[in-house]
Amino acid sequence: MAFDFKKEYKEFYMPKDRPGIVTIPPMNYIAVRGKGDPNLEDGDYKKAMSLLYGIAFTIKMSKKGDHRIEGFYDYVVPPLEGFWWQDGVEGIDYSDKSTFQWISVIRLPDFVTGPDFDWAVEEAAKKKKADFSAAEFMTYDEGLCVQCMHIGPYDDEPATVEKMHEYIRQQGYELDITDKRLHHEIYLSDARKTAPEKLKTVIRHPIKVR
Repeated sequence: MAFDFKKEYKEFYMPKDRPGIVTIPPMNYIAVRGKGDPNLEDGDYKKAMSLLYGIAFTIKMSKKGDHRIEGFYDYVVPPLEGFWWQDGVEGIDYSDKSTFQWISVIRLPDFVTGPDFDWAVEEAAKKKKADFSAAEFMTYDEGLCVQCMHIGPYDDEPATVEKMHEYIRQQGYELDITDKRLHHEIYLSDARKTAPEKLKTVIRHPIKVR
């Protein structure tokens, strides 16, 4: 049975549709940075998806090749995630997606080391005959956060965010979004196949004690 991060770590990937406080440990990711509207057909975001999934599946399928990763176990590739911000904007302005800056990521199993990652980048580039050098190995220590399951279109997220912020005020915390601690989304639905009103997205914001 393949290890499924969503099932094994439900507190991180399957929160309720009401806000809750959680402490997130450091995690390693495949990361690609970019900017601009994620909906553009030929934009940087769509290109980033090819890089992320190309490397993710190269690592997952390494078991069938000659490269042996120490400690490898079979697993389900974790969901796509994203860290988002806009310069000079507090929070997220969904009305102007052209100014989005983002880091798109997919979580890596803990057994993947830096050298294993470098091998996967090189292997993916060779197989796909494409440049994968924009992908990086990123460790992110998220720490204390408020999170909530958002169900519905991405553009309706502000209502869920406001609910989260009201909750932390009541609990004695305050928002702690900085250039190091960012608005975080985890995409549990495939937007290409799921009706907008049924999309499931984990929204997570960093907080601190007031």
